[in-house]
Amino acid sequence: MNHRIVFTPESLEQLAQLYHYIAQAASPDIAAGYTDAIVSYCESLRTLPLRGTQRDDVRPGLRLTNYKKRTVIAFAVDEEEVAIIGIFYGGQDIETILRKDPAAD
Repeated sequence: MNHRIVFTPESLEQLAQLYHYIAQAASPDIAAGYTDAIVSYCESLRTLPLRGTQRDDVRPGLRLTNYKKRTVIAFAVDEEEVAIIGIFYGGQDIETILRKDPAAD
């Protein structure tokens, strides 16, 4: 069974911020390529959703996976859906952010 992929508003905002950061540091083309690849990677969770590391100690049902060793994708899986909770780039304190996130309650 394929799961439906859903991006939270927070994860979409983080993706947009990442795009702008890379566009300024490198170029809009590089930024688009990188963020598009992250979206494709997230969409690949449709068929194998239980990848990554389960982190119930941070938030019940939370899973974390890496994209190219620089980006961490936080997500949760239920019977029908994979919810992309956050997209974190470059060493952010993911645990603190996810514990403080009001959407995580």
